[in-house]
Amino acid sequence: MAVDPDHVLRSAAALLTRKSTATMDEVAKAAGISRATLHRHFAGRDALVRALESLCLAECEAALDAARLDEGSASDVVRRLVREIEPAAGLLSFLYSENQLFEGEEQNEGWARLDARVSALFRRGQDSGEFRIDLTPAWLTEALYGLIAAGAWSVHDGKVAAKDFQTMIVELLLGGALRREES
Repeated sequence: MAVDPDHVLRSAAALLTRKSTATMDEVAKAAGISRATLHRHFAGRDALVRALESLCLAECEAALDAARLDEGSASDVVRRLVREIEPAAGLLSFLYSENQLFEGEEQNEGWARLDARVSALFRRGQDSGEFRIDLTPAWLTEALYGLIAAGAWSVHDGKVAAKDFQTMIVELLLGGALRREES
């Protein structure tokens, strides 16, 4: 029986999102394969995490494309982006805490591409007068990622209803990012 690498990655992502310390044995079991089969596809945890990183980057890039970053107000785009990225939120949440992904020469350039695209959205909102200018686009980008990660964990832990994921993130981010009229 052929092993579907996409199924293995999605099974690993689902498990590691809930239990970031899961062993390779646990990952194999979650994917319905033997540990030996898992190791034939992914030499170790680092290789598995790197493959998950590639999957997440691809899903986030697709979400950015689907959100149509240049169409409409920046606030509307943020709303669309959160909606489009929600399916990848759990994986993004897991990877957001994987420090090794953001260190050294082996850092995947995909993260910089994502950051640049999201930062450009926030910069556009600032240039149009829609967003506050005292918060940098880089900070707003990190805040968005952090809120997505927190939202994914809150939904997973049952602290928040899944149907509230988008509203919570968008309202908190935009409520703090919108430019206030000077009195």
